[in-house]
Amino acid sequence: MWNKLLLLKAQLLGHEGIRRYGANTAWLMGEKILRMFMGLFVGIWVARYLGPEQFGLLSYAQSFVFLFTAIATLGLDSIVVRELVKDSSQRNVLLGTAFTLKLIGSLCILPLLWFGVQFTSNDSYTNLLIFIIASGTIFQSFNVIDFYYQSSVLSKYVAFANTVTLAISSIVKIVLILNQASLLAFAIVGVFDTVILSLGLVYFYWQKTHHSLREWQFNKVVAKRLLLNSWPLIISGVMVSSSMRIDQIMIKNMISNTELGLYAAAVRISEIWFFIPVLICGSIFPSLVNTYNLSSQKLFDQRKRLLYITMISIGIAICAFITFFADIIVLILFGSDFSSSAEVLKLVVWVGVIVCFGSAWSRVQLTLNKQRYLLLFEIISLSLNIIFNYFMIKKYGINGAALSTIMAALIAYIFYFIIVTKRIK
Repeated sequence: MWNKLLLLKAQLLGHEGIRRYGANTAWLMGEKILRMFMGLFVGIWVARYLGPEQFGLLSYAQSFVFLFTAIATLGLDSIVVRELVKDSSQRNVLLGTAFTLKLIGSLCILPLLWFGVQFTSNDSYTNLLIFIIASGTIFQSFNVIDFYYQSSVLSKYVAFANTVTLAISSIVKIVLILNQASLLAFAIVGVFDTVILSLGLVYFYWQKTHHSLREWQFNKVVAKRLLLNSWPLIISGVMVSSSMRIDQIMIKNMISNTELGLYAAAVRISEIWFFIPVLICGSIFPSLVNTYNLSSQKLFDQRKRLLYITMISIGIAICAFITFFADIIVLILFGSDFSSSAEVLKLVVWVGVIVCFGSAWSRVQLTLNKQRYLLLFEIISLSLNIIFNYFMIKKYGINGAALSTIMAALIAYIFYFIIVTKRIK
């Protein structure tokens, strides 16, 4: 199936393109697999060291910040990639404008976070963790360099930067564990990671592609055009991030940090492989855009169906495997202190099938310039998720949170395809 996807891309890129695309994909897969294993190893070691309660507190702080990260990205990621694919001559204007907008967005989330924590019962230590983690979003503005690499099929340089960052971060975390560091130190490491990655991206952009950040230009007209295209994705991103983390926020407030730690461990395992649908859909996205621009509806529909089938098949296979071996996986990875995570893992892992389909579906909607319809879907999904979580967590604890996420997404998709799609046509 992966070879078929590669062939789809090759039809537009030609012989040199297929060679570059194959090498690029190999690097990305290698980096993601390395990240999966190294991140899993070190992440689990950190969780074991902190224990369910402190790990739950760290997860809560990360989740709280994650609710606001869509504001920092401004929904520009796929939009800028699409524009670069259409007209690469506008590289400096697009990257310079996107960087400025993302930097402004990342600075805006700090006062929003301050306002948000006023409505919580957090103590000062928890709020300190939140703001330390949030400061890392400022450096994520340099991720616009990745947009250029994606559009040019040169993401291997991003893989290089990620690998270096992963190695340094892993070493630092191991040193912290061996020296019995505090929870605060692990929050600071997260910011350190974003700084190292930003430096790596800038280095490869300058050294390997012979471009400079000094060439970037901010253009008000382009900024306005990007924001007009991305505003539905900004709101949709807020909805997505809220849907992904609202369960953990509610578990902390309705039950305890310890239960959140057990739930977060299960979620951590269930999300290990999520890079696969993101990688496949991200790689095939330029091909979808080009096919649609060529007005080849039949070929576009074929590639769309192939992408949907591939994503769903991958999701079902991986989720079934994790469900069957959930008890063994949790025991080996997290130890007996987290044994209760196995039951919730058997449920929450099936969110992966929805993630696989959603990754493909959202790219198709973006290609069709129907990103505004994503907003309606996310509003429905988040609203249902909050309602279900409120009642299900009370009755079934952390297992209820897992069921709520799945139920909300399925009902939202059914509602969208049965009712909304007909009206769009």
